[in-house]
Amino acid sequence: MHNEFVQVIVLMVIAVGLIWLLKRMGLPPILSYIVTGIIAGPDVMALFEQPEQMHLLAEVGIVFLLFSLGLEFSLPKLVAMRHMVFGVGAGQVILTTLVFWGGALLIGLPGNAALVIGGMIALSSTAIVIKQVAEMGILHNQRTQLAISVLLFQDLAVVPFLIAIPLMSPLTEGSFAVAISLALLKGVTVVTILLAAGKWGLPLLFREVASTRTDELFVLTTIVVALLAAGLTYWFGLSMALGAFLAGMMLSESQYRYQLEADIRPFRDMLMGLFFVTVGMQLNLNYLQESWYWVIIATVAVLALKVVLMQLVSWLFKVASRDSWAAAFKLCQIGEFSFVLAALAVTHQVLTTQVASFIISVGILSMALTPYLIEHSMRFARLLSSRNLVSSLNDSGSLSKTVEALKNHVVVVGFGRVGQSSARMLKLEGIEFVAIDSDPIRVQESRAAGENIIFGDATHKDILRSANLNAARLVLITFDQPDKVSKLISVAKELQPEIKVIVRIRKDNQLNSLYEAGATQVVPELQEGSLMLISQLLHYSGVPMSRILKRVRAERKGRYDHMHGFYPGETTEINPNTQDKLEFMHPVIVTANAFATGKSLNQLNLSKLRVVLKGLRRNHHEIDNPQGDEVIHTGDVLIVAGKPRRVERAERFILEGD
Repeated sequence: MHNEFVQVIVLMVIAVGLIWLLKRMGLPPILSYIVTGIIAGPDVMALFEQPEQMHLLAEVGIVFLLFSLGLEFSLPKLVAMRHMVFGVGAGQVILTTLVFWGGALLIGLPGNAALVIGGMIALSSTAIVIKQVAEMGILHNQRTQLAISVLLFQDLAVVPFLIAIPLMSPLTEGSFAVAISLALLKGVTVVTILLAAGKWGLPLLFREVASTRTDELFVLTTIVVALLAAGLTYWFGLSMALGAFLAGMMLSESQYRYQLEADIRPFRDMLMGLFFVTVGMQLNLNYLQESWYWVIIATVAVLALKVVLMQLVSWLFKVASRDSWAAAFKLCQIGEFSFVLAALAVTHQVLTTQVASFIISVGILSMALTPYLIEHSMRFARLLSSRNLVSSLNDSGSLSKTVEALKNHVVVVGFGRVGQSSARMLKLEGIEFVAIDSDPIRVQESRAAGENIIFGDATHKDILRSANLNAARLVLITFDQPDKVSKLISVAKELQPEIKVIVRIRKDNQLNSLYEAGATQVVPELQEGSLMLISQLLHYSGVPMSRILKRVRAERKGRYDHMHGFYPGETTEINPNTQDKLEFMHPVIVTANAFATGKSLNQLNLSKLRVVLKGLRRNHHEIDNPQGDEVIHTGDVLIVAGKPRRVERAERFILEGD
């Protein structure tokens, strides 16, 4: 147990060091995980005696990734994209499989082995592509949506290969047609079960969980649902990733989508990192050293041919040239499911170990190049395309304007009384907004009424990204939880440092701390309500409106200085919870033998006691703006303001000097 703990610590240290180093070099974290796996693998450090034991956790990472991907694709959206998924996606898989099948036959491989190799090369890496485009913030543009459509069909295409490979084995007995029919029946059954559960069961489950307002329960339920869906498809002999994707897709139309994605992300990213480590561990450096030139030649050939074939399929389906080139460079690598197929083919003697090692080496090398290709895919597309047509994705029944399409809008955090009133005023002025709220009933009611609202905790970066904060003009925070508000401001400023933030709070006792946290404007409801009352009072008392507005502006600029503190009474409630939040005003009458008699305000220095001198009365007249050299006389009344204990201490000091 001790050795295993040390091994895990060493692996984490290597990963952290490489992520830092490669990030400083401008390289993506995915590459550092693969290099970590190579270093920790059997040919370098041999850190783990049985590295295959880590594969289960790595597969869970893929499950969470596909669950997150499913949250991005509702069933209506998938139907709307059918032209891309079942057109370009199917065309890419079929054409690429046939071309590389023919190439494998030409070099003398058996038909079954050649077909498996063709299928392995046809697949691309969903894990790398989705993670990289999400980090780059281009997940929702047209070119990426085209690439994701192809990836979706590839993930579906894994299933028949998983079924067919054991049946291709020379050790297998029985009818191929019967086995395929049985597998197809299983597939239809499990998909039907998941779709039914997703439509009727999961929304009810998450509504009940969300109503408990327990973050831990919500996170745990999300993980359990993803794993149960994956386990169900695995039990039926299908891909675990397929079940997770279907579960996510069924929840994509619910109001919990963004919170689910935010909750699952830490687990997904951690386990996906482990998956890429296991990919690096599979690289056989001894074999690579012997045949490195053939591996490099094959890698270049695979990348180039897959780009050309993807472009050919896109041309057949009339996809815009620039979009198809950009998508092709995103998809030209060999995918992670190819390694699964390779292991299965070796187990059932469809492929030899040497051929499988060669394909895995080519796959890992192509994966290592993928982040660079994705990052520069648009530049390559511009060089290779002479046209800039509008992608036909827009002609495939696209959905109405989404949150991602909003620009220069307002993000309203908290959709209670104040948030809804603010939203109505924004509507009257034609200003677009998106609201965020964590009350499941309120979100459900608002969505049913057509409001643009997201369910989730706005202190999570992913939730703010879902509200497209980077393109927003300002954030309005309406809930009265100053500590949480400060955290929210910090997160919002990390995503967009120049964003303006308006905060509504009940009282102004944390006004300064919120300004220090980065708020542009803090509006204390109690003080603003009093200002409105005072404005009406002065107006009906005959004060000119210009003077009233000037006084209101001065009060706001001075952060409501003249409205702080009040004289306590018999009914004023003081308890341990309120005594440090209240601000009292208290008159102190200076007696003949008082410590303050004959001393100036500078000498008293009341500010060191953390109280404020609100007024000085002498002979029934108030002295306006008393200066520091003002000397205190017997009979003067000093009006001090501050928290109760500080006021008591100040009075004792003025009278006794203690």
